[in-house]
Amino acid sequence: MILGRGRVLIALTALTVMLSGCAETELIVHTAKRITNISKPPKSEGRYKVGSPYQIKGVWYYPRVDYGYRETGIASWYGPNFHQKRTANGEIFDQNALTAAHRTLPMPSAVRVTNLGNGRSIVLRVNDRGPFAHGRIIDLSRRAAQLLGYERQGTARVRVEILAEESRRLVALAKQGKIVRVASSSGPVPLPVPVPPATPKISVSAAPLAPLPDTDVSVSRVPEPPRKKSGPSAVELSRQAEPGTVATQPVKDTRIFVQVAAFSNRGNADLLLGRLSGVGHARVHEGSVAGKQFYRVRFGPLTSVAAADRILDGVIGAGYPGAQIIVD
Repeated sequence: MILGRGRVLIALTALTVMLSGCAETELIVHTAKRITNISKPPKSEGRYKVGSPYQIKGVWYYPRVDYGYRETGIASWYGPNFHQKRTANGEIFDQNALTAAHRTLPMPSAVRVTNLGNGRSIVLRVNDRGPFAHGRIIDLSRRAAQLLGYERQGTARVRVEILAEESRRLVALAKQGKIVRVASSSGPVPLPVPVPPATPKISVSAAPLAPLPDTDVSVSRVPEPPRKKSGPSAVELSRQAEPGTVATQPVKDTRIFVQVAAFSNRGNADLLLGRLSGVGHARVHEGSVAGKQFYRVRFGPLTSVAAADRILDGVIGAGYPGAQIIVD
């Protein structure tokens, strides 16, 4: 009996070793399959692109070349969910590169983005379309948001200015099939580099109008007054913003509004004001641009981006999808 039990133990031990070996073999084979099935990252094929007009959530956007572009508003950022996916111009999105998505600027374009809350400023390359959330004017890569100091908050009040000469050079290179990258490591945020103060510039932005029934006025956008060339040139600005470098720009206090429309006729502004009474307390703000009087229907000033988002949702729900969040 003792001998029989010894044989049984030996047999069980051998079986255990065999099963263990099979399990290990299966694990190796399964792992090998997973390794061999990993596809190579797609090749980046960035190209110059402006694009045709398009509509998102009831709002039309008109891509065009605009080397005088300058706008203030709210910036957001995007990263992990889009990392290694194609951008609108065929590049492969890298959340650690200094890039941005814009609704209308050519791809590529060079823009300076300044956080109006802390003065941090960097140069980015536009290589994608977006953002398509209401109330945002530009979507930055995750690394760019880190450098500007708003990754955790998610949004920031910003000023976006195109750099004309740098953009023209990027376009020329893109048409030759070359992609100039503005990349940054994922290391600590560098200290800001001071930039000589520039003469303050006036910027007036207005939302594309949602058509008013039974009215014959349609003012799509308040034109920006002519701006004098002052402060650092575009070339100087680019030198102050080498890859990964954060500059500091002089900034002033700003306020947040939700602008529904702008009119050249006060009567139309008052008419719209009455129709928005169910959303909240809006006001008509008078302004003069290039000698022309405008009447802007706005909510605010508002205490935060979150408060502006709530009002904006209400205005859009009331039938005015062209309303925008304005920072001035």
